[in-house]
Amino acid sequence: MLKQLLTELGNAESAVNLSELSLKLGVERSALDGMIAYLVQTGKLQDDEKAQENELAMCGQGGCASCPGVQNCPFVLKMPRTFSIPASKKD
Repeated sequence: MLKQLLTELGNAESAVNLSELSLKLGVERSALDGMIAYLVQTGKLQDDEKAQENELAMCGQGGCASCPGVQNCPFVLKMPRTFSIPASKKD
């Protein structure tokens, strides 16, 4: 099932709705969430939010004169959570 999940995500040309994917794969949404968490933990998937947090960490290092930090910055938009297959794992 994990391989099928990775195949579906790898073949997607755009963002995948996880509720629709759970129906397509025939698994409960909560089970799909657990599979994704496992794949992130093992490095087969990348949590894009975590990668973006690393990039934004330098935001609070003086970029703005009165920086309130990334969490309260009016210039940082909260995007939907996404996952991707790391470049090192793509065939």
